[in-house]
Amino acid sequence: MSNTTRPKVLTIAGSDSGGGAGIQADIKTLTSLGVYASSVLTSVTSQNTLGVNGIHDLPVDFVKKQLETVLSDIGADVVKTGMLSSSDIIKVVVSVLQDYPKAGSKLIVDPVMVSTSGSRLLAKDAVQTFVDLLLPVTFILTPNVPEAEVILGKAEGSIKTHEDMCEAARQIGSKGTKHVLVKGGHLPFDRDGCRVVVDVLYTTETGEIYEIVNPYITTKNTHGTGCTLSAAIAGELAKGLDVLPAVINATTYIQHAIEDTLEDIGQGSGPVNHFHGIRSMPYAGKSFVKALRDSLPKGMWSEFIDHPFVRGIADGTLPKESFIHYIKQDYMYLQHYARSAALAAYKSPNIDMCARNAKIVLHVHGEMQLHLKYCTDWGISEEEVLSTPESVCVCNVAYTRYVLDKGATGDQLDLQVAMAPCLLGYGDIGMKLFNCPKTKREGNPYWTWISTYADKPYQEAVTLGNELLEELALHSVSTSVSRFKEVCETFKQATQLEIKFWEMSLHCL
Repeated sequence: MSNTTRPKVLTIAGSDSGGGAGIQADIKTLTSLGVYASSVLTSVTSQNTLGVNGIHDLPVDFVKKQLETVLSDIGADVVKTGMLSSSDIIKVVVSVLQDYPKAGSKLIVDPVMVSTSGSRLLAKDAVQTFVDLLLPVTFILTPNVPEAEVILGKAEGSIKTHEDMCEAARQIGSKGTKHVLVKGGHLPFDRDGCRVVVDVLYTTETGEIYEIVNPYITTKNTHGTGCTLSAAIAGELAKGLDVLPAVINATTYIQHAIEDTLEDIGQGSGPVNHFHGIRSMPYAGKSFVKALRDSLPKGMWSEFIDHPFVRGIADGTLPKESFIHYIKQDYMYLQHYARSAALAAYKSPNIDMCARNAKIVLHVHGEMQLHLKYCTDWGISEEEVLSTPESVCVCNVAYTRYVLDKGATGDQLDLQVAMAPCLLGYGDIGMKLFNCPKTKREGNPYWTWISTYADKPYQEAVTLGNELLEELALHSVSTSVSRFKEVCETFKQATQLEIKFWEMSLHCL
């Protein structure tokens, strides 16, 4: 993972037992947008797609406790409110946010008053508290047309035109909120022969009004649209976007969520599809690296890391000649491995990934120096190591050329996957042997070798390699089954070549 701080949004809202709105919709939306979502529950509702048949407000003290607990530890880049069903809950939310000004400075308020099915979710006596206390500290308010009428004390149906929407946004803005987004889903218009929804964004400081226009979609499945849109705005702001692009991105998100609606959920007003932009990965439920290992034929990874050559290192019984042969050949292999890592750096799409591959090159350089030291300790000169012909072993030539060929003919992921069994496997071997009580320590001529691959520098290189693979896979194979199969085959071939490398050294006598 890169060092970029993950954006965080705290949603303060009620629970929807049907899963389409409320805290459930917020968390789904934020998660699908790559934003970390924390939550504070204000109320628990009993509802489905047909309506709400029960509301239970949580005790105000417990709402306060949740707020303080989350903000004092996790914090938030943006706070979003949904169902605040009573005056007391509104008061405690405002009070606590004043104690956490950084989080409270970006407060997105979805004025949840009436559900899509027509159930009232905000007590009538709480409307004035909402206007007097919450609006002055609101960064963006997102009322639909009926909610705008309630906030302004207007008669139902009094906002009828685009001009009425703009005037309502101005009047609400005068009550203290910095930005007002009056949503037009309840009031579609005909423009140029098309039925459209016009959302009006008003900025109080400048008096500017922006229109966001989208095609009107005829569907009964709009449950949770307000929660979803406001959560998406909060998520985009948390990522660092300015207000207008955040609102545009969020309206695009909800537009696609309605277009790709879930038709088979419930008998009434169904939910929108919060995961419309997410496609199932061919390795869903696990990391890419674990999926690569799991794709190997049964027992192949164990054949690699538990090979008789490795067991000989563990108990110190490996013939010295086999280890010397291995060290010489591995030294030559590592030269090509370093070149492969340098090629991966060259192929990297950004400087951060380039730098991480460069660190792997440096790790390899250190590993090669240790190889030379082993040889020196055992009476083999550097000149003898460097003069060892690579062609002595066909498998070394085959392995290095295979990796370099993947780098030359494939993309960066092909190359990194071809390099992965070596990097990850030696990391596994080092940790396994170092921590195994059966591994011989005292008097084992190979203990230094074991420690090298268990030590922090090499394990850091393994972590870097894992991170690179996960990032590259996300953009290359996360939605392609055929591409995933290709890289799994590369991983298998490279693992087989690692096994043959052990075989070469074990049977060199």
